[in-house]
Amino acid sequence: MPFEADIAHALDRTTDLLEPDLTALLGGAVERGRRRRRRRNAGVLAGVGACACACAVIVASGVVIPDVLSGSRSARSDMETAALAMPRSAITGDQMIEALERTFPGGRFSQVTGQGNNPSDPSSGYVATGGLVVDDGHGAAYVGVSAVRLKLPLRDGDGLSCEQTPARAKGDTCTLGELPSSGAIPGGAVVMSEQNAAEHPARADTAHRWTVTVTLKATGAQLQIVQWNSTGGGSGSDTPKPTRAAPPLSEQQAVAALTGATWAPILGAVG
Repeated sequence: MPFEADIAHALDRTTDLLEPDLTALLGGAVERGRRRRRRRNAGVLAGVGACACACAVIVASGVVIPDVLSGSRSARSDMETAALAMPRSAITGDQMIEALERTFPGGRFSQVTGQGNNPSDPSSGYVATGGLVVDDGHGAAYVGVSAVRLKLPLRDGDGLSCEQTPARAKGDTCTLGELPSSGAIPGGAVVMSEQNAAEHPARADTAHRWTVTVTLKATGAQLQIVQWNSTGGGSGSDTPKPTRAAPPLSEQQAVAALTGATWAPILGAVG
């Protein structure tokens, strides 16, 4: 059930904190020297059914828990967390789904689901998500996008740093870069790109997850797209087998999509 297994990536980036505790944590409660991040096993925005209820409860309570809804990135013990701020405008689940479908023109979609947020109602949560399985003619693949707003000034946290202790699993990669200021992204953006295997050691039939996170430096608006080369996320052998060799979008295409006209309204609403 993809949306469950993978909506976690929306939640996997912003974690088990209530708003009142974020400042304290970022102020020093979590020491970098104690940071131990578990390996990112698999999962991200995906799934329906039972987990959907769990996700709704988590979001409604204002708690964002990464690594839970699918294990898009395994939970981290003693991790540094990016503090969240409420979005500036409401975003509906339908808006997230529409933008996601427009990202893949001509694709065939299934297992479509979305989650909105509402800044006028803090109990609705911080994260807006959309997820679906897309078949673009090269094999079905699960894709999920989440939208949040980080508090300024930006600090090291999910989507902002490739540091990881213990060392990243063999074959997994993470790169960090920046986009210059432009009309589309005033002030520029931080871009983090990751590739992770669903299980280690990875075999020929092991599914992989590609994650691209774009964070606007001026507003803290952050979009994260997660793509599987299978029909859903999971953990290890629970992840569906690969249906294709590569994700629907390359890293460059994913960055262009998240910073283009399709997602501009979402970025504006978030930050």
